[in-house]
Amino acid sequence: MGGRTTSSAWIQGIVDMLADVGLDVAAILAEAGIDPALLANPDSRAPTELVSRLWRAAAEHSGNPAVGLLSPHVPKPGNFDIVGYAMLTSPNLRVAIENFARHLRLVSDAASIDLDFRERSVMLQLRLFGGREPIPRQRMEFDLLTLLTFCRWVAGKTIKPLGVYLVWPAPADVAPFENAFQCPLHFEADFNGVEFTRADFDAKLPGFNPGLAGVHESLVQQRLVALDGAGVSVKIREQIIHRLSGGEPRREEIARALHLSDRTLTRRLNEEGTSFQKLLDETRCDLAQNYLAKPNMTLAEVAYLLGFADQSAFFRACRRWFDSSPGQYRAFLGGAGASRAPSLQRV
Repeated sequence: MGGRTTSSAWIQGIVDMLADVGLDVAAILAEAGIDPALLANPDSRAPTELVSRLWRAAAEHSGNPAVGLLSPHVPKPGNFDIVGYAMLTSPNLRVAIENFARHLRLVSDAASIDLDFRERSVMLQLRLFGGREPIPRQRMEFDLLTLLTFCRWVAGKTIKPLGVYLVWPAPADVAPFENAFQCPLHFEADFNGVEFTRADFDAKLPGFNPGLAGVHESLVQQRLVALDGAGVSVKIREQIIHRLSGGEPRREEIARALHLSDRTLTRRLNEEGTSFQKLLDETRCDLAQNYLAKPNMTLAEVAYLLGFADQSAFFRACRRWFDSSPGQYRAFLGGAGASRAPSLQRV
């Protein structure tokens, strides 16, 4: 499976929530193109595109654009894979979330978490990568709320963030957001995330257990070895992201950075059913969706950050990825809600 994927355990958590609120999950799974047998295997993974389709189908079937905020108050650690149990026995939220961010690919390599430590607060920024599907707002809302709910649960108290930040405009009805997050809301922000107090981040967790924490960390490392195997795709994606703003990365340069010959890198990618050019294109497409969702970022800035030599090359890539211009796709993202995605090109 060459593209980004999400664990079946995380998808099962979504399906359980949808079932708990009375939705027809069989019909939703069928519309999203997800085989229920996938969820029966806790070690299986699904393309990130299917998760976005699942949320789009859920919004349409429920008729509720805030369906992503119906998450129950008590999360299931199993939906976070073994990383969830490691978080439970961490000394504080800082260590728990730093470990979660570092090992997030066990849950999904279609997401990333960045932490910005400030004088009195910590800003957590969540990024999702949708592959060839635009990311419905419900997917981001659910992920942020589930992460916050899990933090509240492991802390044993109702953590009140300093704010939740969302890139889209405020909906007509903000009550579901207020009830779910219980903190100030900031719409049309530059990123999606949660701002915690330093006090909450550094407070000792009631479940802290050094012995169990060591056992969980060992299990996490075993799972990472099994997941990564001999694969180099994740490492190459990371190298591409770091180098894009300096222009289009060259395969030979990344091979040297990974201490591989160009021939070996190419062979390893062939064994994984992908290529350097495909990874470069997929990474650019993923990042383009995140950048275009930020209304304050100019198209020229997006083209530069994606490593294109000029805006015309960026425009051509958007036509190929999204079957629309960057401006048209940005307008779609701004008003996506529960609507269907435009006709996207499969490349």
